[in-house]
Formats: sequence, C-alpha cells, structure tokens
Amino acid sequence: MAKKARRKLEEEEAAAFEFPAFDEGAFVKKEFELAMGLALASLLAILAGLASWGLTISGLPWYAPFLLGLLVVALTPSLIARIRPSSRIYTKGDWAGLVVLVFFGWLALWFVLVNISAVPV
Repeated sequence: MAKKARRKLEEEEAAAFEFPAFDEGAFVKKEFELAMGLALASLLAILAGLASWGLTISGLPWYAPFLLGLLVVALTPSLIARIRPSSRIYTKGDWAGLVVLVFFGWLALWFVLVNISAVPV
C-alpha cells in the first residue's frame, strides 16, 4: 500500500473516534450515593461490633455474637437499600465492597473490644 493511501486511512480512523459526552451530574450523584452507602456500612459495622462485644461480655457463648454479626452482614444490602432508596444505582462491585467493609469492620471492632476488656472466651 502506498504511503499516501496509508496516511489517508489513518486520518480517517483518527477522525472517526470521538469521546462520549461526560455527564457530570450523574457522576456526582453516584459518588454521593456511594459515600452515603460507605457511611451507612461503617455505622452498621460499628453497631454490630458493639452489639457483639456486649453479648460477649455478658457471658454468652462465642457463637451467639458471631451469628448476630453474620446476620447483620447478610442483611447489609437490604438495610442500606431500605434506608437509601436511590442505592439502586450501585453495581455488584459496590455492594460487594460494602458487605466486605461491614464484615471486616465488625470483626475487627469486636476483637479489639474483647481484647481491651480482657474477657475470657
């Protein structure tokens, strides 16, 4: 192929591509909703951690606070969806991140509080 024909094809291909329009409003709305979901998930993790610690220091077996925490983790998507109806814009990855945050936040807070209170389990 001649240089002139090749250059013409490259110019046509370069001119054919255009960036899609960026919707700033939708972007900001989704980021705000994700921040609210993050705040709610953090609050759920703190509440579950405190509740598990309370059950632990009250003398219940270890599996009672553990099951309570797992219940909160399992109900996280439905609780957030009930509190924030506009959370329908979350993707599967967003939900997975929130559930993981609640799980590890609850577990870490529960373990730290049990270790600080020095309650034999």
